[in-house]
Amino acid sequence: MLVESLLTNAVKQPDSIAIVDDLGSYTFKQLRRMAVGLSRAISTQTSKDRVGLLLPSSAGFAASFYGTLLAGKSVVPINFLLGEKEIKHIVADSGIDLVLTIPLLAPRVANTGLKVIDLVQFSAAAKEAAALAAASGATDSTPDIQIPKRDPHDLAVLMYTSGTSGLPKGVMLTFNNLETDVESAIEAAQLKGQHNFLGILPLFHSTGLLATMLAPMRLGAMVVYIGRFSPVATIKAIREHKISVMAAVPSMYGALARLKDSTPADVQTLYAPLSGGEPLPVNVREAFLHKYNKHIMEGYGLTETIGPVAVNVPHAHRPGSVGKPMPQVTVKITDDNGNALPVGQTGEVWLKGPMIMKGYFNLPKETAEVLTADGYFKSGDLGQLDDNGYLYITGRKKDLIIVAGEKAVPREIEEALMSHPAIAEAAVVGKKDSSRGEIVVAFIVLKEGMNATSDQLRETCRSSGLASFKVPREVFYVKELPHSPTGKVLKRILIEQLEKQDGAIA
Repeated sequence: MLVESLLTNAVKQPDSIAIVDDLGSYTFKQLRRMAVGLSRAISTQTSKDRVGLLLPSSAGFAASFYGTLLAGKSVVPINFLLGEKEIKHIVADSGIDLVLTIPLLAPRVANTGLKVIDLVQFSAAAKEAAALAAASGATDSTPDIQIPKRDPHDLAVLMYTSGTSGLPKGVMLTFNNLETDVESAIEAAQLKGQHNFLGILPLFHSTGLLATMLAPMRLGAMVVYIGRFSPVATIKAIREHKISVMAAVPSMYGALARLKDSTPADVQTLYAPLSGGEPLPVNVREAFLHKYNKHIMEGYGLTETIGPVAVNVPHAHRPGSVGKPMPQVTVKITDDNGNALPVGQTGEVWLKGPMIMKGYFNLPKETAEVLTADGYFKSGDLGQLDDNGYLYITGRKKDLIIVAGEKAVPREIEEALMSHPAIAEAAVVGKKDSSRGEIVVAFIVLKEGMNATSDQLRETCRSSGLASFKVPREVFYVKELPHSPTGKVLKRILIEQLEKQDGAIA
């Protein structure tokens, strides 16, 4: 299953570079040795079925991931950017009693009662043991290990959602879920072992895990990890390591597009700059294309699908869409009663395929609400399919604003607002109104040194063709919008702010 990819590469190409991170480079043989050593340490530290990983994107994360699976355990990646409340919830809900981490992040779980394997200490001890063995004349043999027998439908990863609408939910992902989505992604994007990957999304994020760890490991390709995103470091890595595949969120591409000293020559090796995690704004897509002469390949997936279920690829790319469904994925657009809608009509996106999660951990009611009897997952996203099979995501069903019985989709309004040259970011939510049910409210972040009045923004919306009921009735200017660790705007916080105070109309 998953671990075979590492073990096979360690035999076929032991001295090839598997991972480059902020601390150095690691061959497949070295990575296998680390994973095997960690698997034995894990087995002596816990009898629980699951083990937590609180780690940055690195060789340490990869070795810990495969080491946990080799120990016969399931992996619980912990988002170290979450608040104390959410992290404590994940620890308690998952039932883990052991976490692998580093000194920089260990304080995040200091008061949880967890046992800790410090990767820095573990690595130092392993190097010392290797040096002693070499001094005594022992051969440098890689330790053997018995691969645990696991059913394809056994739990491989318990990955928690980002908690954008409440406490994080544990998504149960099986070995079959992960393996089928990896294979589908490789087939859809025509990825090859010769590609060099760049990991700037955290590996506790489903897209980061699948696109920049599982896929390159399956291919025997090299991946370069940047522990903390920096536009300058990213461009440097692309240029120096001849990166051909990267995965990022739109805000990262926006930052790259704003770099003053970078040129198309810096990214000439890029084959597939993939975007996910949140909708790709038109202005970001066009700015990146203008600066680097490269199309961003927008895709679509959820934690519940362990990464992409649809993706644009170089040989089949349609800007504005999230691409065609990947192999083994069925997409159905439905009305409010679950009936299939024809091509071109907007409805809820239902997904079916072997990559769909087993369910939410310890949440049978929530699981039943999103998984149908015939195997579809109700994504909660709104979208439509065109005549050529490309999928377009138009918003979230729960974000719909009902104005006097008419439906307003926030994303459509946000795109109209973002067309104004003074706008850096926009978020649209509904506000309760006694006469209309809801009204449209916009939160605006202005570009530095620029200005736009609320009347000017309303006129921008009207000139873009929006119906009058979709034009924001209230506009609030803020320094920044609240974001989740993976870049999504936390609209529930904006709604809570509206409920707490009326605020002055801009």
